[in-house]
Amino acid sequence: MNQTVTGVLDLYKEATHEKNAEKFLSFHAEDVHIYDCWGSWEITGIANWSEVVKEWFSELNDGGEYLQVEFHHTKVEESDTVAFVHSDVLFAAYNEQSGEKLRQITNRFTFGMRKTEECWYITHQHSSLPIDIQNGKGMFNLK
Repeated sequence: MNQTVTGVLDLYKEATHEKNAEKFLSFHAEDVHIYDCWGSWEITGIANWSEVVKEWFSELNDGGEYLQVEFHHTKVEESDTVAFVHSDVLFAAYNEQSGEKLRQITNRFTFGMRKTEECWYITHQHSSLPIDIQNGKGMFNLK
């Protein structure tokens, strides 16, 4: 299933678009450690991450929206058992009925991955935004 590092990124895009929490969680390690831009400072463990993901997808369903995810300027460094990935990640929300684009943001993502039994799993994810020093707010769409 996730036998390549870029395959994990493809699964990320597919699972997010489908709002499929089980598929989304399938390429995350049991001991995943997340630093996220939204809500919590950090999330540890697949059970806690599962709650966040299910809530996220539920909110999209309630709003009648789907997300299109694109990875840009992606850099991958990998060995036989670990990989380091960083990328600009565009999240664009669309209305499910009309297909109209509602909003978009770009975050900076870094992933740490571990290969176990020929499959890659995200063990660490860090999303970030640059902060405007003048007003202390995140800058969402620099690219």
